[in-house]
Amino acid sequence: MINETNQEKLRIPVGISSCLLGERVRYDGGHKGHSYIMRTLDEYFDFKPFCPEVTIGLGIPRKPIRLWRNENKEIRCVGVSDTSLDFTERLKNCGDAQYDWHKQLCGYILKKDSPSCGMERVKIWDDVMPKREGIGVYADKLMTNFPYLPVEEEGRLGDAILRENFIQRVFAMHRWFLLTSDSLSVGSLGEFHARHKLILMSHDQTSYRELGQLVARTTKESLLEDSKKYLLGFMKALKKTATRRNHVNVLQHIQGYLKVSLDSDDKKELVRTIENYRKGQLPLIVPITLLNHFFRKHPNAYISKSWYMKPYPEELMLQNSI
Repeated sequence: MINETNQEKLRIPVGISSCLLGERVRYDGGHKGHSYIMRTLDEYFDFKPFCPEVTIGLGIPRKPIRLWRNENKEIRCVGVSDTSLDFTERLKNCGDAQYDWHKQLCGYILKKDSPSCGMERVKIWDDVMPKREGIGVYADKLMTNFPYLPVEEEGRLGDAILRENFIQRVFAMHRWFLLTSDSLSVGSLGEFHARHKLILMSHDQTSYRELGQLVARTTKESLLEDSKKYLLGFMKALKKTATRRNHVNVLQHIQGYLKVSLDSDDKKELVRTIENYRKGQLPLIVPITLLNHFFRKHPNAYISKSWYMKPYPEELMLQNSI
């Protein structure tokens, strides 16, 4: 059983590039302290700072490094001023060496553009022009070892939709850890899926149906293997951006649970509010708030357990912008 108090009160373990917390570990002796991370997310996330470049012995300050495509078309991480200084294997080994604490994380925030920590679009240099098609060496190891882990770059957190998507995934990952730490069973896996049904529908309805089929055929004997498959499929589905159209479908689905409870005026208000959201005239928080108001007056056991209505603490106000 997932405890709602645990979701809102515990600070969730999340890895992070040390420079984003204001630690002076960059090649120039500076930092990239991020105000939203340090002032807002720090209230909910127990950040685990790490700098792979410092860990492998590069000093502070130090000569910068970059991704380089050599004559064999291999991508290596080398010194900017001396390409014979190759740090690729040391950074890969560093990523593997962190496995034990990485597996306890519910998410990771990486430094964009970094040859060690960049999640995507890191410059790869050659003798012609750099191309933004690389992944930081340490980040690549992290994501290969834990393909289900919610990972994001600090630069993308400025986008309201990407920010909401990442934080929703972190809280979902946290709920999965609570589930699996409390004697996972066929029944509890089914409950987990049921409580996330509406969230999954807002992201990818095909994945929702496929995951439902996986849960339906899971037995006690196949539970361990099926739960691994479920987690991968679940987090992959949530990584897909929830669309306004899918949200409208979910809101209308939820509306159906009130069809015999609301009077004519309340029904019209709810229909009008969902339609105004569909048109982009209102943020998602408005129909969600109205639905929560109606369900307080007309409780429904299924809706009260659904994480769609409360995917993370309301103080984060993420739905105010989507």
